[in-house]
Amino acid sequence: MSKLFSKVAVGSHDIAHRVVLAPLTRMRAESGARPGPLMAEYYAQRTSPGALLIGEATIAAPNGNGYLGAPGLYDDSQIAGWKAVTNAVHAKGGKIFLQLYHAGRQSNAQLQPDGGRPVGPSEVPHGGVAYTEAGWVPNTPNRALETAEIAGIVESFRAAAERGVDAGFDGVELHGANGYLFDQFLQDGSNKRTDEYGGSIANRARLLLDATRAVISVWGADKVAVRLGPSGSWGDMSDSNPEALFTYVADELDKLGIAYLHLIEPRIAGNVEDEARDQQPVAAKSLRAHFHGPIIAAGGFDGESAEAILQSGDADLVAFGRHFIANPDLPERLRKGLPLNPYDRATFFGGTDVGYTDYAFHDEAAVAA
Repeated sequence: MSKLFSKVAVGSHDIAHRVVLAPLTRMRAESGARPGPLMAEYYAQRTSPGALLIGEATIAAPNGNGYLGAPGLYDDSQIAGWKAVTNAVHAKGGKIFLQLYHAGRQSNAQLQPDGGRPVGPSEVPHGGVAYTEAGWVPNTPNRALETAEIAGIVESFRAAAERGVDAGFDGVELHGANGYLFDQFLQDGSNKRTDEYGGSIANRARLLLDATRAVISVWGADKVAVRLGPSGSWGDMSDSNPEALFTYVADELDKLGIAYLHLIEPRIAGNVEDEARDQQPVAAKSLRAHFHGPIIAAGGFDGESAEAILQSGDADLVAFGRHFIANPDLPERLRKGLPLNPYDRATFFGGTDVGYTDYAFHDEAAVAA
């Protein structure tokens, strides 16, 4: 019997199946980082009754963006656009979690207030790109956050989570992966601090855990989640002992009783599959013993491999990205073994409805044929 289409409890929510819409940066927000009607249509298309969707990376602070066109919740003016999105999802019987992020050093001065330098844990040279009005451009060298500034970062996440309540979300996921600010603090390749936010694993995890507690103070633990990328290298990330680091973080998050832990498998680097890396889903397997709540696994899954990881018990749900982009009715296609639309990587980031809301549902494609 398929486990992919069995019910599962995620925090206080009952979810009808285990095919999750992954948080996907699509860069279709309108001016002022406000979601518009096109975004509401996109999320509604990918909603099925009882489904769980995770919203795209949403900027938590004015200096936290790395991509022109990314949506925000750092200002009250952004609430209404997100409310239209959550209303559209709820109208079709789905649940949607807000994902909050801060790009940290993965940014460019063109995206910063008053053209300032991006911030990060330390001033460590790194590569990577940001998306601005000039297109994809190199990241601007960052400055190190002062210790006194870090409480403000935590507060920005708490305030954004509060706006998420007003916007009608069903929970909040903190983005602790992909070389963004929380990840930069976690991994010692990017964190060279000597204060209470650097050095030991406990110190490097402090920012993420403090922000998680701040969001829990708004939502309650059963509606808060965290995404991690163990061994993630996107954005020139590295750590001298990733196993010790991420097992510690998983243990601490387990103690907080959060709704789920979302893990990116190491075979994925950024948004592409890295053929040179381990192609097995090892992140969920290694952290299963350390986190006892639901685990969502993400990274290069298809229907068969998703079923396999669920049957193994290493994960409880599976997040799909590229296939969900191209197949708004992905759960139904997987359930019935129907063929999948191919995705067009050229339309992933920014643009119009092309490659966003114009992918055909299977029934539409069959009629057209």
